[in-house]
Order: sequence, then structure tokens, then C-alpha cells
Amino acid sequence: MDQKLILLVEDNPDDIALILRALKKNNILNKVVVARDGVEALDYLFATGTHRGRDLNEIPQVVLLDLKLPKLDGLEVLKRIRADDQTKRLPVVMLTSSREQQDLLASYDSGVNSYIQKPVDFNQFAEAVRKLGLYWMVLNIAPPG
Repeated sequence: MDQKLILLVEDNPDDIALILRALKKNNILNKVVVARDGVEALDYLFATGTHRGRDLNEIPQVVLLDLKLPKLDGLEVLKRIRADDQTKRLPVVMLTSSREQQDLLASYDSGVNSYIQKPVDFNQFAEAVRKLGLYWMVLNIAPPG
């Protein structure tokens, strides 16, 4: 794969727009695939449902996963990612507005690689996305696909 892909799993259109804007503002120009619920995220990762037939060799470099999602919540998506041999090592970042300690602990207990609370202020949010993009897309060495 020539370009590293980001899978963004987020149901809030405003947050999707903010994340995409922050990525662009920080010159993180990687392809971003947006899944708007947990089922769509799993369909994308496993080439099922609406994503049946997609190239399974196009594996995300990182998954940015919201915790509170329709159809299937972020924790269940994470558990299914970790349960499958094809995706168990896929880097997953929980990117959520939740500040609940139980969500933080449940995320790490389920195998998340990182837990980031979305800042409310756009400039702080853009800076968090810049650092996130720099680390996961440039510095981190992902396991071989």
C-alpha cells in the first residue's frame, strides 16, 4: 500500500468535520475512511456488508474509534478487532469525549493502544490531532500486515 490509511469511526458529523479539518490543517493528508457506526467499522475491516469485496490488503495504519456509537459501541468493536487474528495487532486509539474512569479502564482492559479525550477547544483539538497523526502515521512502526 502506497499511502497509510486512517479508519475514523465516529457518528457525530461535527466531530467528523473537526477531525478531518484538524488533519488537513496539520498536513496529515493520509486517506481517511469514515465509518459512522460500529457495524460499518467492522464491515470495513472484515470486508463484509456494505464493504463486501473491498481489497483486504488495504489495512488501516490506525483506527480512531469513538466509544459511544450507534448499533455497536466502541468497546464491542475493539473486542471484535482484538479477537480476530487478522486485526488483533491493529493499532486502535479510543478518541472520545468520555471522561469516565470506567470507560478508560474498560478500553485498556479490552486492548486499546491509546485513550484520548477530545478537547472542546478547536485549537487544542487540532493540536491533539497533530500529535496523534505524527505519532501513529510517522513515528510508530506498525506490525507487518
